[in-house]
Amino acid sequence: MPANASNADGPNAARSSTQPGLHAWLAVALVFGTSAAVLVLEILASRLLAPYVGVSLETYTGIIGTILAGIAVGAWAGGVLADRVSPRRLLPVLLMLGGALAITAIPVVRVIGSGSPGGGGPMILILSAFGFLPSATVLSAVPPAVIKLQLRNLDETGSIVGQLSAWSTAGAIFGTFFTGFVLVSTAAVSTLIVSTGLMLMFGGLAMAVFAGSATTSTVAQTTELMSIAGLATVSLLGVLTIDSPCETQTSYYCVAVVEDEDNASQQVLVLDDLRHSSVDTDDPTVLSFWYVRRLVDAITLAPAANDIAYLGGGALTIPRYVRAVAPGATQTVYEIDGELIEVVERQMGLDRDFPKPIDIVIGDARLSLRDVAEHSVDVVIGDAFGSRSVPFHLATEEFMLEIDRVLRPGGVYAANIIDGGGQQFLAAEAATLARVFEHVVVMRGDEISAGRRGNSVIVASDSYLDPKAFDQLRIDAADPGELVVDFVAFTDGAAILTDDFAPVDQLINAGS
Repeated sequence: MPANASNADGPNAARSSTQPGLHAWLAVALVFGTSAAVLVLEILASRLLAPYVGVSLETYTGIIGTILAGIAVGAWAGGVLADRVSPRRLLPVLLMLGGALAITAIPVVRVIGSGSPGGGGPMILILSAFGFLPSATVLSAVPPAVIKLQLRNLDETGSIVGQLSAWSTAGAIFGTFFTGFVLVSTAAVSTLIVSTGLMLMFGGLAMAVFAGSATTSTVAQTTELMSIAGLATVSLLGVLTIDSPCETQTSYYCVAVVEDEDNASQQVLVLDDLRHSSVDTDDPTVLSFWYVRRLVDAITLAPAANDIAYLGGGALTIPRYVRAVAPGATQTVYEIDGELIEVVERQMGLDRDFPKPIDIVIGDARLSLRDVAEHSVDVVIGDAFGSRSVPFHLATEEFMLEIDRVLRPGGVYAANIIDGGGQQFLAAEAATLARVFEHVVVMRGDEISAGRRGNSVIVASDSYLDPKAFDQLRIDAADPGELVVDFVAFTDGAAILTDDFAPVDQLINAGS
């Protein structure tokens, strides 16, 4: 008898008679759906973690690495379990447990995050691991169990494993695109995570009722699933009772508007975990933040400020100020987050049309600036941030050349810069600007001068800038900080940032 005939009558045949496979469409749906769910959770994790650790390359790196670890461990554990437990009994438990753990991620992250000291690699990994590693691991155990159930004999191993692996990857791709391009703009992150978890749990329940193992004890199975349902119930209560720091979740930020306890007209815009803007709705000439006053100094000292462009809107603190003190100026704000502008209009007293219209363009500042005519702007203010850092493509030499193109002769570019105590990004940005503009002035805040993370302001122009004039305005305002006196020494050896090499996050974290 041929060897393959012997195998067909041997152990493989016995297993196929006691372990009937799933319908092909159901097997595909299981591997596609669970892989999609893992990637949905991965992308949503960055938004759930943002209020506690910000959004940076470190954040994405920590989350992606954690989810990949969960996929690897889950695939291994799923294969081991499928060899020891009936896959038909195992699959409902995995689906329901994975869904319950997805919901659990919300209260877990909120509790741990609310007690965290701030961002940084260790806290990112802690929140990712406790929040999303369990659900990613459990859900990633589903494909091996499905494959085990579908394998009928060795002759079909390659095609079955290949097809289901392909469908699993397709599910991951779908989950990535659908979440990034569609889901995050339709509902709050917590709503999306809870919905994903409930869908998985309902799928597991349906699997138990209609496609479960006929040999499983009804009592044992009911006990297992009820225990998981109990976990989900407790987690849902946690979602409802543990407050989120977000009042509004946009596609880019976790947004909250905080009123000053002593002055109801003074409001602060909090994006993710940072205070980004402050406005006095009764008196727009009140400027609360040190760096905002330095940016206004750049406008004050500019040879002309009839046409001003802003890269990043926030609460539109400076445009409101300029409209109050120089109502004849034309102002254009480039803000990527249209939902943020809606919050500012609704909650922070912004009227973009009165008393003088402020033109607001929704879109990426670099892409939008391409449509601005050459030599048409007197002042460009750079205050765009992705959490703690300037987006890298707004910090490069190529973008500085674009700013130089739109500035009139004598025009001024001023930018708010956040850096760590090492000041490596501040020095790199100053050196990069010096490649494009003949004159550059750097004003450091007191925190960064003391070796801590903080704000600084860089001003650049092709025309002469008087550093002492900038420092005198700071002194007159009784503000802390200092002028970088020896610019050459400060930028000596600093990296030049280009589109091909702009490690902004790494430079900020160096020496912090």
